[in-house]
Amino acid sequence: MTFAATLTPGTHQLEIEGVRQVYHVAGTGPVCLVHSGGPGMGWEYLRMPALEAHLTMVYLEPVGTGSSGRLADRRDYRIDTYARFVHGVLDHLGADRAYLLGHSHGGFVVQRYALDHPDRVDGLILHSTSPITGPAFWNDAMANLQRLPERLPHRPQAAAIPAVFPQALAATDDETFTVLMRQVLPAYFADYWAQEAELAPAFAGFRAWIGPSGGVEPAPFDVRDELGSLRVPALIVSGKQDFICGSHWGTLLHEAMPTSRLLVLDCGHMAHLERPDAFGRAVVAFVGAQAGTAA
Repeated sequence: MTFAATLTPGTHQLEIEGVRQVYHVAGTGPVCLVHSGGPGMGWEYLRMPALEAHLTMVYLEPVGTGSSGRLADRRDYRIDTYARFVHGVLDHLGADRAYLLGHSHGGFVVQRYALDHPDRVDGLILHSTSPITGPAFWNDAMANLQRLPERLPHRPQAAAIPAVFPQALAATDDETFTVLMRQVLPAYFADYWAQEAELAPAFAGFRAWIGPSGGVEPAPFDVRDELGSLRVPALIVSGKQDFICGSHWGTLLHEAMPTSRLLVLDCGHMAHLERPDAFGRAVVAFVGAQAGTAA
C-alpha cells in the first residue's frame, strides 16, 4: 500500500470532531498506531526506537494532552471518545488496516476500537492493561501500592510514594499533577532505582494533564464477554511486579481472548523500558507471525 505524506517521518496533525489531533511518525514497515496511558500522560515515555526498525510507528498525543486539542467538556474524555479519534487517525492515514499498541489506559482504548472495528485491525499489542476496571481493580491496585515499601525495604525512597498517589489523583492543575506524578513514577517499575540510569531519560521531559482525568464513563470498563467473539490476533504483555495492571489482569484478558498469546515478564508497568529486548522480540515475532499467516 502506498501512503500519502501523512505517514512521512515527523509530526503531523489533523482535525477530528473540531479538535486538533497531533501524531508522530517514525520507522518503516507495517503501520502500528500507539496509544499511551493515563489518561493524561504525555506520549514520549512510550517511544520505542527498537520497534521503529520493523514497524511504522504512529504515536498519538491523545486529545487533552501535549499539543493536541482540548475537549470542551472534560467529562467527554471517555474510552469511546479516544476510540473515535483512533478511527479518525487511521482514516486520515489511509490505512485500511493497522496494528494497534495500547499501554495501560491506552489498552482499554484499543480493545474498544478493535471490538467496534475488527476489520481495521491486523493485530493488538496489549501492554500492561486489563479487560476490566471497577472497584475490584482499583482496590487491588491500591493494596499493591501500599505494599510497595514492604516489597522494596532496601529502597527508603519507596516509603513516601503510597501517600503521594492520592494527592496526585486529587490535583486540580497540570503543574501540580505533573510534579506529583513524577514522584509516583518509581512505583510503576519493579525496582526503579536499580535501573535509574537507563529509565530516567524516558521521563526527562515528562508532563501530565489533569483534564482527561475528569472523563465520566457510563459504567466501569468490562469487555470480557465481548472479547470472546473477537478474532483479532493479540499479544498481551504483563509484568509480575506491576502494581496496577499486573499479571492477574493480563491472565483475565488472555482467558477472554481466544486468539491471544500472553507473555508475563519480571518487571513492573513499563516492560518496554524495563525489559526492552524481551518486549521488542515478542512484538516483532508477533507481527512476523501475522505477516506469515497472511502470506
